[in-house]
Amino acid sequence: MKIIRRGIAVLLFAVLLFGLVGPFLPFGSTTAVQESPFASASVAHPLGTDFLGRDTLARVAAGGQTVIIQALIATVAVSIVGILLGAATGMTTRRWGAVPLRILDGLSALPPLFILVLLASGAPGNDLLVVAAIATVTTPFSVRVIREATRQVCGTAFARTAWARGDSVFRRLRYDVLPGITEAVWADAGVRFVAAVQLAATAGFLGLTAGAPAANWGRMVRENAVGVGVNPLPVLVPAALIIALALGFTLLTDRLSARTGADISEAAVA
Repeated sequence: MKIIRRGIAVLLFAVLLFGLVGPFLPFGSTTAVQESPFASASVAHPLGTDFLGRDTLARVAAGGQTVIIQALIATVAVSIVGILLGAATGMTTRRWGAVPLRILDGLSALPPLFILVLLASGAPGNDLLVVAAIATVTTPFSVRVIREATRQVCGTAFARTAWARGDSVFRRLRYDVLPGITEAVWADAGVRFVAAVQLAATAGFLGLTAGAPAANWGRMVRENAVGVGVNPLPVLVPAALIIALALGFTLLTDRLSARTGADISEAAVA
């Protein structure tokens, strides 16, 4: 199992690194026409060319940065809101604490793709709006997860003792709640990142991000689908990188979730 976990970690790190530094690698022009459209793989073009005859490897290397950065920024924003609102509603027993949850429940009832298209289509090509749309879609679920983790921690003996001796809310939050939900936060962030990657790639596929000639893994799948029977690499490679990124974080999240559940159970017993 250790070998498998290390292999997944290496794969995830490699995809992240390739996606982030890919635009700076010396793979040549991403916009210049090199050969005929959908030319097969060769020494000069290891992945062949795309639907316009541009080098596929160069475009794949340049196409992941936007997807990953959008997903990372959205995940950080969602995690911050999830911690603040989830912990606040999880620590209170008053009825007003349920009001934000009702609002978020209404938001989560809307299809994520509908919200993404609605917000991002207002200014096509605006990457910040795409990030905002992704954060809006995923925040309700993060708040729910963090709230539940907070409630479990608040139900443990040490948390009840801190409440009974009159510790302030901020002291309980700092010394009891936050240490107890740290792994839950990381696990939830992993889930949100996977969702953010999928939504960022979908936004690229739908043409909601910065337009051509900028490379984007999601858009490359759509652009080159017409020639998949001639040269499938311009479609398969970016799709495989998106899958590898999501799969790596999913497996990492599963492990963190298992550890979180065990830690909470031990704390409850204590």
